[in-house]
Amino acid sequence: MSKLTSLSAGWFRSICLPLGLVHQAAAQVDQQRADSFFKEAASICQRDGGRLWGVSLCGPMVFADARTRTLATNQPRPTGEQPRSLGFGNAPVEWGGSRWAAYIWDFTTSLDARTRGILMLHELFHRIQPELGLITQSGRNEHLDTFEGRVWLRLEWRALARALGQSGEAGKAAVSDALAFRMTRRSQFPAAAENERADEIREGLAQYTGTVTTAPSHSEAVTSAIEQLAGAEGHDTFLQQSYTTGVAYAVLLDDASPGWQRRVRGDSDLGQMVMAALEVTPAANPVEASARYGGAELRALEQTRAEKRMARLRELRSRYVDGPVLVVPSGGSGTFNAVGATPIPGAGTVYVLPYRQRGLWGNLDATNGVLVSDDGTRRLPGPVRIDGSSVTGEGWTVSIATGWMVHPGPRPGDYQIVRDPP
Repeated sequence: MSKLTSLSAGWFRSICLPLGLVHQAAAQVDQQRADSFFKEAASICQRDGGRLWGVSLCGPMVFADARTRTLATNQPRPTGEQPRSLGFGNAPVEWGGSRWAAYIWDFTTSLDARTRGILMLHELFHRIQPELGLITQSGRNEHLDTFEGRVWLRLEWRALARALGQSGEAGKAAVSDALAFRMTRRSQFPAAAENERADEIREGLAQYTGTVTTAPSHSEAVTSAIEQLAGAEGHDTFLQQSYTTGVAYAVLLDDASPGWQRRVRGDSDLGQMVMAALEVTPAANPVEASARYGGAELRALEQTRAEKRMARLRELRSRYVDGPVLVVPSGGSGTFNAVGATPIPGAGTVYVLPYRQRGLWGNLDATNGVLVSDDGTRRLPGPVRIDGSSVTGEGWTVSIATGWMVHPGPRPGDYQIVRDPP
């Protein structure tokens, strides 16, 4: 997905390393090391030989560091200006008339070999995704972080893990449970089915591709999918986790419906494909079925989390919505870390870890929190201090670009960055 200029979704592109914490010498892209990564990716692509999707996954790749503006490519660089987004995220970019898989250098070097392989093939799939007709819009899945959304999603994950680990009638029974939990969750939230489905196709198939192509065998791909399901339960937020479900259903389809990759479409629902392939239906009583997966204990855990979350929401709303703020325009590119992000209903999402953006309006560096509103603008908590082109607050700094100015906002104590009048 190439939405790195604002907010992005997915396992790898949502967890970007904060550039401000990287020593400049360490951030330089090492061509020799990059070449070894390119060889790893090429070996995986060649082993696949185009069998998975009917086309080769091999293609242009670029590792880049945004701070030092250094990069390495696996083929000659196009002439002309390089994309400004390079080094700011793991995502496909258009460069010189071709679609490249782009990666953050320091993020890539922080991974072990298996995870790095999954990342590289995940993005290489995104590179060819349009020609496969499997591009979808990102789903809005805020419901996955509600109490009921989280409970039923975790139950679905647990049932899918059991289904992947078993065969025959036991495996089918677990799939039936997973489908019941899925149907129950989706029935409680308008548009949930479409939003989840879109992310499972867009990101789930990319993660599935990385998972199965890097695994030496099908059994090891199954093990990896089970590990990913278990790991997903430990995330602070489930906003960007519906793709994990997509990986599980896709791996199930490998056994249940060989060749399904030639039949899947951009409007497909992977759960429905598994249901049809295995000729199963959702369990009749999802509440009763939940007992097989620790449903009562899970609800108690989620209730405790919900109470803590409500207190946290009140604190964040007081700071970013009700109190004085600086409003920074939408647009630009940069890095952020989605771990620990908290959505505020009707206001946006607070990112609490380092957040760096640059745009026509200037540069923003925040170390302890930014509210990204639903319209893309950013809100930084006051009190706001203005010193020429530098605007600061607790844990953040904004450098105003030429042609822009800080103007009082609609409420006392608020400020906003606007264009200078002609």
